[in-house]
Amino acid sequence: MEENPKTTKQIFILSGQSNMAGRGGVCKDHHHHNHQYWDKVVPPECQPHQDILRFSAKLHWEQAHEPLHADIDSKKVCGVGPGMSFANMVRQKMRVVVGLVPCAVGGTSITQWGRGEVLYENMVKRAKESVEDGGEIKGLLWYQGESDTSDIHDAEVYRGNMEKLIENVREDLGLPTLPIVMVAIISGDGKYVDKVREAQLRITLPNVVCVDAKGLDLKDDHLHLTTEAQAKLGYMLAEVYLKNFAPSWKRFFSCLLCLK
Repeated sequence: MEENPKTTKQIFILSGQSNMAGRGGVCKDHHHHNHQYWDKVVPPECQPHQDILRFSAKLHWEQAHEPLHADIDSKKVCGVGPGMSFANMVRQKMRVVVGLVPCAVGGTSITQWGRGEVLYENMVKRAKESVEDGGEIKGLLWYQGESDTSDIHDAEVYRGNMEKLIENVREDLGLPTLPIVMVAIISGDGKYVDKVREAQLRITLPNVVCVDAKGLDLKDDHLHLTTEAQAKLGYMLAEVYLKNFAPSWKRFFSCLLCLK
């Protein structure tokens, strides 16, 4: 008997650095030096739903809500990221239960996500544990690169490091065609943002699609996306995922192209 898609979790790994972990609505506390707080403003697109779950730091499923990465990127103050709006659109369009596996950690470079490194091994472990009681890993959402913009060498080797990461995670999860939806950065710690962006946009591996964050609003720190931008980015990621990797939606978008 075929499983009801509504009862089968469609699982997505969320990984990268702070803009994936979410800093939307994170503000400076002017009364306490170097302190920050989240304003707790959650847009309609990012509201919780019974069919959206998250895999906690303690490796169990629970209802998802912002901030998704609070117990993962735990040394920083987390706010709104793209995960909930992504999940809401996928849930609505595909009528499935969406499981999110948050793994992103702020301020991390691509080399910290190499095989054998703590962050990478933790991501793989969490992904494997997430399917222990059922469900299927349907994709990896990746937003990282800002920490690789300060050094020309880091920027120049970014493409090779990212391609190796994709190869490794597919191999270690036993999913050779795992869909990867990555974001091309629009900000960074240094002056080589354009070089890292170019590297991201030039990756042509199979089942890898890049969403350009260009045009999305940044906070006053000129580094992190605003709450509204994060909500929009989540929808952009979902649209690209549905168009490229969801069978019925691939046919739908193909039909739209035929009508043009």
